[in-house]
Amino acid sequence: MLSKNIICLWYDGAALEAATFYAKTFPDSTVDAVHRAPGDYPAGKQGDVLTVEFTVMGIPCLGLNGGSGVKHNEAFSFQVATDDQAETDRLWHAIVSNGGKENVCGWCQDKWGLSWQITPRILSAAITDPDQAKAKRAFDAMMTMGKIDIAAIEAALKPL
Repeated sequence: MLSKNIICLWYDGAALEAATFYAKTFPDSTVDAVHRAPGDYPAGKQGDVLTVEFTVMGIPCLGLNGGSGVKHNEAFSFQVATDDQAETDRLWHAIVSNGGKENVCGWCQDKWGLSWQITPRILSAAITDPDQAKAKRAFDAMMTMGKIDIAAIEAALKPL
């Protein structure tokens, strides 16, 4: 049974592939149920995977194989708080090396077009630091990065 609140993500026939990738890549993630179409529909035939219930980092989602008419964009993204460089690198590389692409400031996009922000906790704390000079140095450092480099953020936090 679906959760009361769920995020529905549109795919062009790859909802199960995407859900399986997320389940193996992110902690607290699972593929929960696969539902096949009871009849033909514009993007598929009876028996095709229509929806996939899955969980990404504890967030209930529904993958809908709705066809090619709708594309993901940066207006929706998963933000993943990481604890260290190893976790940041692992998640970033998992997404990018599986047909995804790099973006800026900790953002990347998976091969299905869904955006991810792989954000070390230290970066989030740094750019919201009450010391505006410190926050600006960290922010300026972040603006030069693709994947976030924690050592560079830490260096930017040190007094000049």
